[in-house]
Amino acid sequence: MNKRIAVLLTVFNRRETTLTCLESLFSGSVPEGYSIEVYLTDDGCTDGTADAVRERFPDVRIVAGDGSLYWNRGMIAAWNEAAKSDPEFYLWLNDDTTLLSDAIGNLIRTAEKNTGSIIVGTCHASDNPDRITYGGRDTNMKLIDPTDSEKTSRCKTFNGNIVLVPAEVYRKLGTLDPVFRHSLGDFDYGLRASESGIDSVVAPGFQGICDTHPNIAKWADSSKPFSERWRHFMSPTGANPFEFFRFRRRHSGLLPACMTFCSNFIHVLFPSIWQK
Repeated sequence: MNKRIAVLLTVFNRRETTLTCLESLFSGSVPEGYSIEVYLTDDGCTDGTADAVRERFPDVRIVAGDGSLYWNRGMIAAWNEAAKSDPEFYLWLNDDTTLLSDAIGNLIRTAEKNTGSIIVGTCHASDNPDRITYGGRDTNMKLIDPTDSEKTSRCKTFNGNIVLVPAEVYRKLGTLDPVFRHSLGDFDYGLRASESGIDSVVAPGFQGICDTHPNIAKWADSSKPFSERWRHFMSPTGANPFEFFRFRRRHSGLLPACMTFCSNFIHVLFPSIWQK
């Protein structure tokens, strides 16, 4: 019987991007003895994403959201549904990521050599195959070069673009923490794994393509009026100070959490200080 990989995605109004991601997933190779099942949270899409997915990829299991889940909680919804079938692996996949043809094979081969470890895939920019955009991160939160044999392949935490989680890790750590709505959940999961003695290993080479977002967030952009900065600051996709406080306190302690909390407020009030 094949070992099953439950692929988890959450999407919102990126119809063509989502379809491109799924096309790369289904057109790629899957190692012999393995099969994939896809669980996709449609977080209230209004651009026809869900219907397009049903038409082109009818085997995808769609989990309905209401637009309030965002990335982290949307991934949890997909994960909870996938867990009902008790697969051997869970593969996180961002819908703005295009998988390379042998990505799943590379992840599985790495997992077979590192039993019980989380396996992290690295992405490069679409216009520069040498520029790392997302992947495993070291203790200083720097991205780890998957092609550098001089560096250890283990990472402290990771971006959630391409991450393979064995069932045994899920049984120990559970899903992502719902206290985080959009961001931070992936970093938190990696750090919780490290703190629990679970290794996170960067698969060799690149596994996907994904471009980074703009350098200056709207909440930190001095060209935006304060009311707009504040709205984005407090939103799930901004830098919500209470979620950042929870994250920093959990992994760095109370004093660093308080410093980050105050710094974020100063940042949104006086963004030009950071842009000089």
